[in-house]
Amino acid sequence: MKNTLLAAVIFMLAGCVYPQVQLPQTVDEEIIPAPQISYANGSIWQAGSVSPVDDFKARKRGDIVTVVIVEEASASKQASTGTKREAGISASIPNFMGIETTVLADKLDLNSLVKANTSSDFGGSGTTTRKDMLNATISARVMDVLPNGDLRIEGSRSVKVNNEEQIIILQGTVRPKDINHDNMISSSQIADARITYSGNGIINDRQQPGWLFNFIDKVWPF
Repeated sequence: MKNTLLAAVIFMLAGCVYPQVQLPQTVDEEIIPAPQISYANGSIWQAGSVSPVDDFKARKRGDIVTVVIVEEASASKQASTGTKREAGISASIPNFMGIETTVLADKLDLNSLVKANTSSDFGGSGTTTRKDMLNATISARVMDVLPNGDLRIEGSRSVKVNNEEQIIILQGTVRPKDINHDNMISSSQIADARITYSGNGIINDRQQPGWLFNFIDKVWPF
C-alpha cells in the first residue's frame, strides 16, 4: 500500500513539473578546407581571393544571415444568437356521446378539455479579441541549400539577466533574392516560419498556476 501511494505521489509530481525551454541542438557546420594557393597558371587571382565587388549575401551552407523579426497580428470576432419559440394548443368537444346531458356535464367543461402553451427563449453572445506584437533582430545560419536554391535557416538567441533567461528560436526557408544587399531579411519573407519567444526564470514561473492546481484542473470531471 505504501509503495502504491509513493508511486502515485511521484507520478503526480513528475507530471506537474513545468519543463524548461531548451535551445535547439544544431549540427556543427561542415568544415570546408580553404582552397590551396597556386600560381602555376601565372595568375595572381586565386579561388580564395576576396572580390572587392562581392555583396557578402548568404548563399551557401554555414553562411550567416540577419533576420529582422517584425510580427504584428490582431484579430477580433463577435457573435450573437437569439431564438424564440412559442406553441399553443386547445381542444373542446361540446357534444360527445350525450355526456353533456348527464350529471357529469356539471363537473366537466367540454368547451375546454385540452389547453396547453409552451414557450422557450435563448440568447447568447460572445466576443474575442487578440493582439500580438514581437520586434527583434537575430542572426541565423544557413543549415541547408534546397534543390531549387532556397535556403533553410535556423537561429537562436539567449539573453540572461538576473537569473531570468529570454530565448528566441527561429526556423524557416528563404529565397536568396529576398536577402538585401546588407545581408538582412524580414521575417515576413520567411516561408514555413516558426518563431518562438519564451523564457526561463522566476517571472516565467509566476505566470503559471501551481502544480497542485494544474493537476486538479486536469482530473476534475466538472
